[in-house]
Formats: sequence, C-alpha cells, structure tokens
Amino acid sequence: MRLLRSTDLALRLLMRLAVAEGTTPTTREVAGDMDVPYTHAAKVVAELQHLGLVDARRGRGGGLTLTERGRTASVGALVRTFEGEGDVVDCEGGDRPCPLSSACRLRGALRRAQEAFYAALDPVTVADMVAEPTGPLLLGISRRPGASGA
Repeated sequence: MRLLRSTDLALRLLMRLAVAEGTTPTTREVAGDMDVPYTHAAKVVAELQHLGLVDARRGRGGGLTLTERGRTASVGALVRTFEGEGDVVDCEGGDRPCPLSSACRLRGALRRAQEAFYAALDPVTVADMVAEPTGPLLLGISRRPGASGA
C-alpha cells in the first residue's frame, strides 16, 4: 500500500511539530525543512487545523503548534482520515468495470489487508513516533544549516 503525498506530509509535519520544543515554526519554515512546496504544506496544515491537531496563528509571533490532541492522535486514524475509505483497487473501473467484479474474492481480501494495515497503526501515536532516536534526528533536520523558509 502506498500512502498519498498529503498523508505522508501530514504525518511528518505532526512529527516535526512534536519536537518543536517551545518554538512555533511557520508553515513556510516547515515546508522548507521538509523540502515540499509551500502550497502543499499549507493545505495539509489547514486540514490538520480543522481536525484540531494543530494550532496555526498568523502574523508576528504566530506559527504552528501541536495540540495535545495532535500529540496523542492515533496514526491509524490519521491515515484513514487522509487516505479516505476507498478500496485499494477500483473494481468498477469507470468506463470499463472488471468482468470479475460479481464473483471476485480479491476485493474482499484486499479490504481485509487494508484494515490489518490500519489496525497495526491504530495503537501508535504521534508522540510514539518521535521517541528516541527519531526526535533528536528531526530536531537536526529542522536546524540544518541553510534551511530556507521558502
């Protein structure tokens, strides 16, 4: 299973904010640290803010902070939210539906595998993901020389 770019970015952004240590990086700074387009980061931040996982303040003294809800959020629930509830494969296929769709067992097997994937991530929290040795590494990335806010 391959995650959408927005799911990957949401998880990495939450991890980055979990180790911010009293700082409030801006969306532009985080986008620069992660080497992703600002517009993509801004969309993900807006969704995380809507979910109550991130506080975003504009202007002088503003920036991004992880909420307590964001720190304790289940990775499985986050992935479900960003990935949506769709099937792994599109059996209906738009113009050409699969000829096996009425008697196929693959769709059910893939759905069970997808649920097992999510279930494995359900007990993992954002705080768990930044435990040693990941947290210090994230701090190093965000403080790398020449990291731009563009």
